[in-house]
Amino acid sequence: MILTIVVCAALCAGVLFAAVYLAGVRYIKVQIADDTYVKFLGTVTDDGYPYKGRIIYSDGISAEVKLEENRIEYSNGDVYEGGLNENLLKNGSGKLTYANGDVYEGNFSNDLINGDGTYSYNNGDVFIGTFKNGVKEGYGIYTFSDGSVYEGNFSADKKNGAGEYTFASGDHFIGTYVNDLKEGSGIYTWANGDIYEGQFHADQRNGTGTYTWASGEKYVGEFKNNLLSGKGVYTWPSGREYSGYFENGIIVRATENE
Repeated sequence: MILTIVVCAALCAGVLFAAVYLAGVRYIKVQIADDTYVKFLGTVTDDGYPYKGRIIYSDGISAEVKLEENRIEYSNGDVYEGGLNENLLKNGSGKLTYANGDVYEGNFSNDLINGDGTYSYNNGDVFIGTFKNGVKEGYGIYTFSDGSVYEGNFSADKKNGAGEYTFASGDHFIGTYVNDLKEGSGIYTWANGDIYEGQFHADQRNGTGTYTWASGEKYVGEFKNNLLSGKGVYTWPSGREYSGYFENGIIVRATENE
């Protein structure tokens, strides 16, 4: 009797398993790394591609796959429309709408933003350019919600290298950046016509440079923390010239030959 029950139970389980399998239901686990995996339970297409079901990631995030709608809805509120690779990770061209309202449209690889794309922030800012593993890397154009525009190079998600910044106020800077700060040589033009050409450090005029006022006055010399500081020559439109030392933007003494 017991043997009969066991055999019947096994047969029923086998029939049930076969029915589930024939219905296209699969359990898939992909080991990405030693401590990283992706699991899928649901129906698949004829070629084994997830069609409808649930993905569970090792970091605790889960997702509902709805291939008939070409979308994947994540438990954190994000929504992805695009392709997956054999490891069930975002891959190829797609669109990711974040729960906070940010939207990215472009290329993905290994579940991360990689390659060219457009990232629209919920505050109105827009970045068009290249990404590497989810951060801005390479050339791009960042347009701020106030109308300011930066066009140039990025590295590690920050302005790094040569770039051009046009401010909504009408000011304009062309030069080099390090970690979002002006660093090295550059030219800053103010909307009122003033121009500074020279060295920058830590986002300020530091080092040697030339400041020309719209009024025609001109200073060639040393700067510190945006102010005339050190040795320099100051020229007025009338032709009058002062050569000497400055400190915090104020004349302190003339040179010995004055």
